[in-house]
Amino acid sequence: MKLFQPLTSVLLALLPIQSLANPIERRTALPSNPGSKHLRPVLERRQSAGGFAQGQPVDGKGKGAPLLGSQLMNPGGTNKALDLQNPDNLGAQSTDNGVVVNLKWSFSDSKTRLLNGGWVREQVITDLPASHDIAGAQQHLTKGSIRELHWHRVAEWGYVYAGQIAIGAVDEDGRNQVEILNVGDIWYFPKGEAHVIQGLADQSEYLLVFDDGNFDASGTTFNVDDWIAHTPKHILAKNFGVNESVFATVPSPNPYILNATLLDLSIDSPNGKLDGNASYVYKASQENATEVPGGGGTIHIVDSRNFPASKTIAASIVTLKPGALRELHWHPNAEEWLYFSQGTARATVFIGNAAARTFDFTAGDTAVFPDNAGHYVENTSEDEDLVWIEIYKSDRVVDISLTQWLALTPPGIVASTLKIPIEVVESLKKEKQTIIA
Repeated sequence: MKLFQPLTSVLLALLPIQSLANPIERRTALPSNPGSKHLRPVLERRQSAGGFAQGQPVDGKGKGAPLLGSQLMNPGGTNKALDLQNPDNLGAQSTDNGVVVNLKWSFSDSKTRLLNGGWVREQVITDLPASHDIAGAQQHLTKGSIRELHWHRVAEWGYVYAGQIAIGAVDEDGRNQVEILNVGDIWYFPKGEAHVIQGLADQSEYLLVFDDGNFDASGTTFNVDDWIAHTPKHILAKNFGVNESVFATVPSPNPYILNATLLDLSIDSPNGKLDGNASYVYKASQENATEVPGGGGTIHIVDSRNFPASKTIAASIVTLKPGALRELHWHPNAEEWLYFSQGTARATVFIGNAAARTFDFTAGDTAVFPDNAGHYVENTSEDEDLVWIEIYKSDRVVDISLTQWLALTPPGIVASTLKIPIEVVESLKKEKQTIIA
């Protein structure tokens, strides 16, 4: 036993006096709650790994942890650029809850089809399964190039956002229309209507919308040269009253978009023109958008009330000033499909049963808000306007304002339901604000 006493004396001498005097006090002095000053450096180190603005799922309140795959020495696991663009996917909104499927698609994620004289890229139901009513596409034509003669099983709606184009169409009664469209102009071709598009500017680009999410399904688009190439030549000769040899050079497979030379676009019809209420063109570029009571931006509604031909697709072109809000609302008649053409945005979609999800958007993104789902859209930029197009498979644009509904309901009922002062309810605006500055 004496052999161990010197060693024991040495070890005891090395221990702090305080630990010997009160070992229990030393143990209980260890941090036991997040507010402890001893634990604060630990929490600060965790939070220094980043936050939502740095593309990290860390809320700064003790929840979350860094994505290791975003660090140089820990490859794999995340796409840093996408994380930075989509902080709400990382959990930035604490009010998000439940399971809400993806409601966003970027045209930049679509495969671009390169063609002689232009290109096209689509967003269809296989890209965004939640979009049942609407499919969309971006299409580009060089000067003179033609989106060849064709028709669809579904209606087509278009919006020119760059350049200048010409459209041509013929209806069942042989009435025709050839029209030049500039930036901001809109067209609508009913289901089955024969039509064509030609680029007039050096470079032209436009948004296409179709009133069926499954636009790529077989039997949806019919190109004229494709049909002629697959019809017996003796039948063609008999039908058109010409020699069979005329059709020897019809392209097969069809080119979809083809290079061509600009020629005279005038063509008369003995059956009359598609004009007035029958016109397939709406010159939105020649009109001013509507200022709204809430300020903060404008909205331009284009539906069957001012564009009578557009019976199955209704639209709004919306501009929000920096920081402005498209107020909380829902649409009782259809899904809402959106195309963001400028700026950055945030929107939370509420689908009922305590389920809500927030999305971040930038130019080139599309989205769909489910039928009757509550939502808002906010411009998240400090210095740039937000511009987007809303599309509905309907004959008109309809929305119900949450604020207006509450303001026009007996205040006592609203106050009791929401557990808020009745004075607050009585102060709500009874006029729909639409946009709030």
